Amino acid sequence: MSDRITPAMVTSSTLTDINSSLEALERTTDEMSSGRTILEPSDNPYGASQVIDLQSQLAGLSDYESDAQSGIAWENTASAAMSSMNEVVQRVRELLLEAANGTNSQNDREIIAEQVEQLTESVKQDANAQYAGEYVFAGTASTEPPYEQGANDEYKGNTETVSRAVGPSATIDISTDIASLLGSGEDGKLLDTLRTIAKDLRGGTVEDVQALSSTDLEALDANIATLTKLQAAAGSATDQLQSALSRNEDLQTSIAAALSSTDDTNMAAASIAYANEQAAYDAALRAGATIVQESLLNFLQ
Repeated sequence: MSDRITPAMVTSSTLTDINSSLEALERTTDEMSSGRTILEPSDNPYGASQVIDLQSQLAGLSDYESDAQSGIAWENTASAAMSSMNEVVQRVRELLLEAANGTNSQNDREIIAEQVEQLTESVKQDANAQYAGEYVFAGTASTEPPYEQGANDEYKGNTETVSRAVGPSATIDISTDIASLLGSGEDGKLLDTLRTIAKDLRGGTVEDVQALSSTDLEALDANIATLTKLQAAAGSATDQLQSALSRNEDLQTSIAAALSSTDDTNMAAASIAYANEQAAYDAALRAGATIVQESLLNFLQ
């Protein structure tokens, strides 16, 4: 005996088709509005795992990018401060040669000594340069100025390494050992040399005047050589950071493209699908309205 197709069965089948068309239309609408094809992990488990991995890689690269940019700004601050120091030291050298030429009176040398002392304080101000609230020449003790103004030339920072992470297991040293240039008192370094020059300018003896063009000038030139090396090291670190930043940007572009191909909605294809599904849904509604004729007899069956 064959099964009889009842109006209820026709109604159920028709509603199922209509709901199926509506679900497809809603799915395409969600993909177009979100811009993503994987709305739930169950949509594409493998693709979803790829998306999570790629997003994690992008987040890590974003952190490395921030560190590299911070390192570049840090080094730029240090380089600017050392450039200022270099200008000051070159000015001191000019004054030293002027004072040592034998035509100046002791009063002239006293005036030059005052200028050297003022320039010494300027060097210490440059040594206290800051980036984002941190003292760039203080090592890891970056919350306190490495040098205080006045007669005390003791270095307050440390020589521990400051670095920035620019990739997996890749760091770049951005610290500058400013104490190797300025020193920490009577040690023959730049601050001690400047103090000695001022002292010899005020001394007034033949030996003091002779020291200006001999031992003082030699010490100052040695300090200038140290400063040049520190500037070169800072420039090299900046170049490394910029190269790392460029590589990072290339990787971000590549990973973003892979993420887009995995998860982004193809708007052209989705638009065509939406138009087709909309037409199918409208047709299903019209067909359903024709096929399903509700009456008292339907309810009685």
